[in-house]
Amino acid sequence: MPVIRKSNKLINVCYDIRGPVLQEAKRLEEEGHRILKLNIGNPAPWGFDAPEELVQDVIYNLPNSQGYCDSKGLFSARKAVMQESQKKGIRNVGIEDIYIGNGVSELIVMSMQGLLNDHDEMLIPAPDYPLWTAAVSLSGGNPVHYRCDESQGWIPDINDIRSKITERTRGIVVINPNNPTGAVYPVELLEQIMELAREHSLIVFADEIYDKILYDEAQHTSLASLADDVLCITFNGLSKTYRAAGYRSGWMIVSGPKHKARDYIEGLDMLSSMRLCSNVPTQHAIQTALGGYQSINEFIVPGGRLYEQRNLAWELLNEIPGVSCVKPDGAMYLFPKLDPAMYPIKNDEKLALDLLQQQKVLIVQGSGFNMPDTQHFRLVFLPREDELREAIERIGHFLKSYEQ
Repeated sequence: MPVIRKSNKLINVCYDIRGPVLQEAKRLEEEGHRILKLNIGNPAPWGFDAPEELVQDVIYNLPNSQGYCDSKGLFSARKAVMQESQKKGIRNVGIEDIYIGNGVSELIVMSMQGLLNDHDEMLIPAPDYPLWTAAVSLSGGNPVHYRCDESQGWIPDINDIRSKITERTRGIVVINPNNPTGAVYPVELLEQIMELAREHSLIVFADEIYDKILYDEAQHTSLASLADDVLCITFNGLSKTYRAAGYRSGWMIVSGPKHKARDYIEGLDMLSSMRLCSNVPTQHAIQTALGGYQSINEFIVPGGRLYEQRNLAWELLNEIPGVSCVKPDGAMYLFPKLDPAMYPIKNDEKLALDLLQQQKVLIVQGSGFNMPDTQHFRLVFLPREDELREAIERIGHFLKSYEQ
């Protein structure tokens, strides 16, 4: 029997957050080693439980969730998302403009598959959340990465975005608050991005899953609220703000000049129908989540776990010689840089693998986020302070062996 190979569509697809280094971590765990996992934004294992009322709503409605629902989602869930859109200033959003998905991840892939033809281009930030790059490649498109400027707090370089727009460009992806850097973008920059989209007839894809995880009075502005004449696809869900990542419940909102996108929307409807519907039981949590008490606010202020853990991890990283890190204004990640004069890293995946094997700390290398250098890595600050302190101390000890 001949060797069975994967599809050529997967040649340029990678997702290193769950790549080879994680596989080695699993092997080490099977051998009995304790791994300090700073690799993935999964709140539940670190004691960030979903609000009890969400859990109870899912349990209560479970007997009525055995059949398929509308392919776009439960009416009550979409109605809640519609009302949330109104609060954010996103105008003219109706029930049929909202799609509930098995997490934002499914909807990202759907939005790309419904749009891109072979060799179409999509502008994506560098660094990025790598699913965006993977989804573009899987859909036959070419991901084109625009620069986010570390010296300016990881804000996108508007001139770099402009320089990379071609006749093949279909849209601009904006991740705000950003994963992996934690940057929260000023409204002036967002308006410039919308102006570029308007000028070149581009779609804006706004990944806003961390919109309520903000620190130090940072303000988030939903991109779609800034223009009615630019087609905007906005993504959000329960995974982060509501600490219900395993529920796999997210949503996608279509706004702007929908009359110019009827054919694309027809494609989204088709793809939505092909998967029949998303997970029904957890859709019952959406209305309660959006309309209820926003418990995330307890975590992001002084004294709150996320706030204090962010500060501690940021301070400890910057105390390591040759390590610098921009303080994140949002999300749950740090994206530190290693001084190339001290740490001449040629292969950052090997760096992450060596750290894992020698110190039993799991991080994700910067190139896994399509960063064009090998001097960065991402870690999450979800673990409690004692575990963060232990993990970062181990990183510091490990880096001494890499010093030039």
